Amino acid sequence: MMKKLIAFIYGVICYLIFFASFLWMILFLGGFEVYAPTAVNEGVSGSLAESILINLGLIALFGVQHTVMARKSFKEWWTKFVPQPLERSTYVLFSAIALILILWFWQPLPETVWHVDTVWVSLVLQWGFWLGWLVLFLSTWMIDHFNLFGLKQVWNYMRGIEQHSPQFMEPGFYKYVRHPLMLGFLIAFWSIPHMTVGHFIFSGGMTLYILIGVFYEEKAMVQRFGNKYKDYRDRVPKFFPRLKVRKKESQQEEHM
Repeated sequence: MMKKLIAFIYGVICYLIFFASFLWMILFLGGFEVYAPTAVNEGVSGSLAESILINLGLIALFGVQHTVMARKSFKEWWTKFVPQPLERSTYVLFSAIALILILWFWQPLPETVWHVDTVWVSLVLQWGFWLGWLVLFLSTWMIDHFNLFGLKQVWNYMRGIEQHSPQFMEPGFYKYVRHPLMLGFLIAFWSIPHMTVGHFIFSGGMTLYILIGVFYEEKAMVQRFGNKYKDYRDRVPKFFPRLKVRKKESQQEEHM
């Protein structure tokens, strides 16, 4: 029982570390340096070339960690050393560490890429920033937030309940786009009234990682769910929902 309790505490600690790093990232990108240790446009940096290389290296490290540790082959090898109920929590912990490295060692490049002066457009972008995080957060709950971040696994392990693999579902936002969680990231990353070079590198690098990560994720989903996921992929767009026209309305337009 003590072993299971320790596993549960470990899972909770991993979750809290990741949650704190995630909040830090929001403050980091939003320019709330008063409330966070670092901000995307604050701090001292080296030369332009050095700063760009460091920033790209940090993003690459994050991308490699996320991509490699999410692969089935790595999990099969990794669980020879890490107990199966702790595998997801450990992945979450390493993800938090990779994110913290970005936030702590990021090199600010405050030169302006664009600056929106129109008040209403600036407000739309500011609200878009928060909308992106809201879409992301809600998306995690639609597919079982606690399972996604490893808490359900350690909770079931402590209680002696068998952990079942998640089934294929199309809840909430997932009826309209295949990756609403990633869509939330994209909205938040690019809804910026004042885009600097440093922020542009962050957003661009993370967007590239998202595209690569989604490519490999979809391959894994096809292998796991077969034709069920292929049908889903054919019906539902990847990131942006389609504008549907009612059949009756389209038929009326054809006869006009």
